[in-house]
Amino acid sequence: MSDSRLAEAAHPSFARHETFAPRFGWLHKAYMQVKENPEVFLAEDAPVLLGVGKNMVYAMRYWSRAFKLTREHYGDDTNSRAMLSYPTWEARWLLDENGADPYLEEQGSLWLLHWWLLSSRPGAKSWAPSWYVAFQLAPFARFSAPDLTELIVRHVNLSYEEAPVEASIAKDVDCITKMYVPAKRAKGGAPGALEDLLACPFRELGLIETVEHPVSGRQEWEFTTGTRITLPDRIVAYACLDYAATMTRNAGSISLARLANEHGGPGRAFRIREPDIAAAVERVAATTPGLQLVEAVGQRSLVFTSDPFELAWEVLDAQYDHVRKREKFPTRQDWARTYPKLAAAEARELRNTVEQQLPLIEEISQ
Repeated sequence: MSDSRLAEAAHPSFARHETFAPRFGWLHKAYMQVKENPEVFLAEDAPVLLGVGKNMVYAMRYWSRAFKLTREHYGDDTNSRAMLSYPTWEARWLLDENGADPYLEEQGSLWLLHWWLLSSRPGAKSWAPSWYVAFQLAPFARFSAPDLTELIVRHVNLSYEEAPVEASIAKDVDCITKMYVPAKRAKGGAPGALEDLLACPFRELGLIETVEHPVSGRQEWEFTTGTRITLPDRIVAYACLDYAATMTRNAGSISLARLANEHGGPGRAFRIREPDIAAAVERVAATTPGLQLVEAVGQRSLVFTSDPFELAWEVLDAQYDHVRKREKFPTRQDWARTYPKLAAAEARELRNTVEQQLPLIEEISQ
């Protein structure tokens, strides 16, 4: 029987980063171009417009989509099957010149993007399955490149009808380490690895570090844990509520144990434990109406008195001085009218998700 955890959470998308980890300035630059021209990634002069090499254009396109800053759909030309890129409302909120943090100067914004990379809901699944396996499904803290590659291959083979060649997954693993390992501790890797590390902002999060095998001395990596000094309380609370919104859009509650330990949750994404989540949520709840941390029968839960998705955005927006209240800031409805293809892209993804799950449903029923 198929293991649907990965298929339900992520699209089968591998090695589309062209071995490049996301670099400083790429996301803002891509957003500013896509906002004016959805065909920019397909244009012959895209390297000139974006100021990067041809392969980096492909990488910028991938990362913009993977971080949920763009959606892709067919254009208005019915004879063309090219997928154009449209900026999401979240991209407008974060990366516009009068947005929350257009140049990603705050480390909280990097934690937020890390969450968006891994988060998944119907109509907005992750486009980084290898990253999802590494952070959400891996049963180990320390790993070698072959270890992680083998694990991802196993999940992919159990979850998708068609699997990529193992070399593509190995490229993802190499990119994961280049993306998160601090440059000063990086050794080896593919050509250009050091350059990527120096240019990639996500290494500042300290989520993975290099270690040495105690016997063989070979290079390995380890997910770090503990209190995240650079992770803002409101980003933690936002991720908790955003995760709760994948299960309900009504008032309700979710235990901190689930938030800390469930696959797909913020605890595994940020590599933080239940006490860290509790401390962050408690501080946010003290100044946020509709949010409480309660304890009953020895179990602590996050209680929300309204739609957790909307409450999540209230919490997040407050972290950035209420971006949504700024002059001329568009509502989601305004943005959807400006870019109607966003709704079409979401509908297409939902339809494809249902079609992909039908074989699994039939297999279970037999």
